[in-house]
Amino acid sequence: MSVLRRVFRVLLVLWAGSLWSLAAWVAPTLFRAQSDRHLAGVLAGRLFSIEAYVGLSVLLLSLLLPERGKFKWGYLAGGLLALQQWALRPVMDAALARGSVAGLSFGAWHGVSGVIYLAACAAVLVVIWNAGDPRGMRGNSAL
Repeated sequence: MSVLRRVFRVLLVLWAGSLWSLAAWVAPTLFRAQSDRHLAGVLAGRLFSIEAYVGLSVLLLSLLLPERGKFKWGYLAGGLLALQQWALRPVMDAALARGSVAGLSFGAWHGVSGVIYLAACAAVLVVIWNAGDPRGMRGNSAL
């Protein structure tokens, strides 16, 4: 197995773990532990931004692999995180500042953002799940 493939595998596992942990316990813990909800939101937002960049680095590295066509679910996850980070986040910030954007409150946009993030988590789960499947990504795989 090539060094590039091994580095990709490690980054993919780190991305999946950090993606899921951020949603499952890091962000909720921030809001439970920090009495200042605004500060908790700022910290969580920063962590979600970092997550988008981690995902993009995995996607860029995957493009260097010969089996990149088998990483479709990973590209979907990265695209969803990019959409959330660079399209939806500015809308959420505007809704927080103005009370609403396009008739939706910050809470509604936050809900849309949560659904997008959970869809990205599910897409990465499909990548990991299929990693051991001979029809998926094993053998001639990116993993």
